Amino acid sequence: MYPFFSSYNVMYRQSKKLLNDIERAINGEYSAIQCYANLANLALTEKERKQILEIRQDEMRHFQQFARIYASLTGRQPQPKMMEACPDAYLEGLEFALQDEQKTVDFYLDIAAETSNQYIKEAFRRAAADEQNHAVWFLYFFAKQKQR
Repeated sequence: MYPFFSSYNVMYRQSKKLLNDIERAINGEYSAIQCYANLANLALTEKERKQILEIRQDEMRHFQQFARIYASLTGRQPQPKMMEACPDAYLEGLEFALQDEQKTVDFYLDIAAETSNQYIKEAFRRAAADEQNHAVWFLYFFAKQKQR
C-alpha cells in the first residue's frame, strides 16, 4: 500500500474540529448568559448592573449567531449545556468573568483563523472584539471592588 495525501481526510478533520469548536463556543455563550444574569443581580450599583446586562445581551446575540451557524452546517439545532458554574460572590464572579472573557478572545480568534468560510470568520472576529470589550469592563469593575 502506498501512502497518499487525501485532501478529503484533511477537510473532514478540519470541519469536524470547526463543528466541535462552534459547539464549545455555543456552550460557552450559554454559560455566560446564565452567569451574567446572576452577576447582574449581585452588582453593587445600578450602573454596574446595567453594564453587565448589556454584556449579557451581547452574549445572547453571539449565542444566537453561533447556533444559526451550527444549524446551517449540521442541519440540526445545538443542545447547549452549562460548562461550569459561576461563583456566587460578586468579586469572585467578576474575576471569573474577566478570565473567561480573555480566554474566549483567543479561542474565537483561533476559530476565525482556521476557517476559510468568510461569514464564520467575520462572526468570530466580531465576537472576539466584543469579548475583549467585556473583559475591559469586568477588569474595571473588579479593580473598583478591590479598592473598596
